[in-house]
Amino acid sequence: MLTSTVCVAVSAAGLGIALLTAYRRRFLAAARIAAWSLVPVGLVMTGVVDWLAGIVFDPTVWAGFGVLALSAVLFLITRTVERRRAGGRRERREAASAGRPGAVAPAASAPSLGPTRTKAPRPAGTKAPAGDAEDFSDIEAILKKHGI
Repeated sequence: MLTSTVCVAVSAAGLGIALLTAYRRRFLAAARIAAWSLVPVGLVMTGVVDWLAGIVFDPTVWAGFGVLALSAVLFLITRTVERRRAGGRRERREAASAGRPGAVAPAASAPSLGPTRTKAPRPAGTKAPAGDAEDFSDIEAILKKHGI
């Protein structure tokens, strides 16, 4: 009963503010305020407020939330312990596999990309050779096409 009275009072105050806003010729804002003001009355009329009040003030419900929180904490703890143990197993596996011989053909599954050029790093202050300028000719053409 008290919650219903509070909700109706909040709605009445909101509608009063909406009337003042409409008096200032801000009709869109006034309509929005009126819409929000009618929500508490609608919740009271549908019974949602009484249902929520019954949940909030019921000690059994709070005990249920406590049990759910305990369950979540236990899940998190077991997950953390499981990850730590999995990390230990991984280290043991790596240590065990370190003693084994390597693969017969380690590069057999690597994709063939053709011959690659390895470039030695240029000293600072030196110009790029003519071969490197060819690499950027298509980029320069695209930039000139777009006027950049």
